[in-house]
Amino acid sequence: MKRSPIDASGFFLAAILILLAGGVIFIVFSLRTDPIEEALSGDRVINTLFVLEKDAKPLSSFVLMYYPATRRAAIFDIPRDLGLIIRRINRVDRIDALYNRQRIGDFENEVEDLLGIEINFFMILGENGLRKAVDLLEGVELFIPSPVEIYGDSPILFPAGLVRLDGDKAAGYLVYELPDEDREVVSFRRQRFFLGFIKRLGEMWDHISNPQVDNLFQSFFLTNINRRTWERLLGEFASIDMDRTKIQSVGGTIREISGQTLLLPSWDGNLIKQIVGQTLGSITRQTEGALSDQVFTVEVLNGTNINGLAARTAELLRGFGYDVISIGTMDNNNYEVSEIIDRSLVMDAAQDFGEIIRCRNIRSETPLEENPALEFRNFEYRADFTLIIGRDFDGRYVTGR
Repeated sequence: MKRSPIDASGFFLAAILILLAGGVIFIVFSLRTDPIEEALSGDRVINTLFVLEKDAKPLSSFVLMYYPATRRAAIFDIPRDLGLIIRRINRVDRIDALYNRQRIGDFENEVEDLLGIEINFFMILGENGLRKAVDLLEGVELFIPSPVEIYGDSPILFPAGLVRLDGDKAAGYLVYELPDEDREVVSFRRQRFFLGFIKRLGEMWDHISNPQVDNLFQSFFLTNINRRTWERLLGEFASIDMDRTKIQSVGGTIREISGQTLLLPSWDGNLIKQIVGQTLGSITRQTEGALSDQVFTVEVLNGTNINGLAARTAELLRGFGYDVISIGTMDNNNYEVSEIIDRSLVMDAAQDFGEIIRCRNIRSETPLEENPALEFRNFEYRADFTLIIGRDFDGRYVTGR
């Protein structure tokens, strides 16, 4: 049977389309680069979400932000009781209400919106995986300030001092909570563990990077990272100096809503985005020496009659990475204008500090050797900056009125 010209031309056209489609697919796949290679070759921060689970729910969640060019990192703790307007269910609820390890995207998207960043990778460790991972690292070393003794069906006992926890001990350390224990104390304990875990990864990298060991280590995690990227990414994490890495927590106000105790982010979530922005600027800044890692100390003094204003301002400044070593009140509570006293002797440091609250009223105190009259005051107050809060401060910014 003779093929008609129309059938022949149609067959020929289909063949051309198939060849073109195959060529496009080949080009796309040939041009694709490994995500970590792309990040390392460009000017990008790599953001990785870590979730430590208990009963398939987040016990602690952390976002590790790493900048390859400076090999510096910062970590943000995402509290599980963080209260947000969850768009998918159109109500205020805990962020962990969205969590499902098989559909991690919903939880991940909320974290991205909260911090104002894009998350590249996720790593989830369940209880059993955590035990095995810690044992493979030959333990995680932590400093425990005071002994812990909890007796029950499964006693939890930790001595005070520098302790190396094996997998079972590490899981117990993360899970336990004392009756009426402050939530910030619990969070701090889990933050210290996470820092210790990443630090131990670096210390044991020569062991972990063995292909057989690395295969086993990766099997303990649920992750979206392919094999090649996993090796490169963990190798980068191993180079981070965790002793100089800051870990910050999303701050806010505790409120009772619909029978739940929720942490509502400060300033409708705008504050944490500003803190993240400043933190990213810090880890990406190409600064020689230790200045980029310097933590400035602050004293906050309330010069108004608004009770608790110094304490709330101290919490704000700690969120931006400053070490508030003391708070207090001025003898006079009628200060009209807020003021910053700079003793840091670091160029532009006071201006950077002032920008946080938009305070431009800054004066420098002369060092002791040039002004002996200041000796007693500087002996008593050793802060790099003293912030005197005036009536022009609305709790977030100096308004300039």
